[in-house]
Amino acid sequence: MAVKIRLKRVGAKKRPFYRIVVADSRSPRDGAFIDEIGFYNPTTDPTTLSINSDKALDWLKKGAQPSDTVKVLLERAGLSK
Repeated sequence: MAVKIRLKRVGAKKRPFYRIVVADSRSPRDGAFIDEIGFYNPTTDPTTLSINSDKALDWLKKGAQPSDTVKVLLERAGLSK
């Protein structure tokens, strides 16, 4: 099973808010997920980013692949593989 760390959109129309989740790569964007490791709110000034570093590093060690956007967010939070 290929596991990805990616964004799940939960915000209202024109008000994006994202949860950073660990999910099977075959599941839809807003579908089932394995674990939630943080959130990202791009509408605030400055943007709000919160990531549970222990969970994120644990999933990266297990082989989960971050999406391109999540990779940038992890680097911004000071976490890199």
